[in-house]
Amino acid sequence: MAYVITDNCVACGTCMPVCPTESISEGDIYKINPDTCIDCGSCAEVCPSEAIIPGE
Repeated sequence: MAYVITDNCVACGTCMPVCPTESISEGDIYKINPDTCIDCGSCAEVCPSEAIIPGE
């Protein structure tokens, strides 16, 4: 299951460069494309606001 970015996102951009599949897109709150996310968790590990969690 793909990771998701919650409303706790502060749009700092820390997650984007660590995503090996470039599945994260910018915005007021960043978003992860569930079709390309490989569930590696790299983004969650670097998120300073703990806004990235495993999807359900």
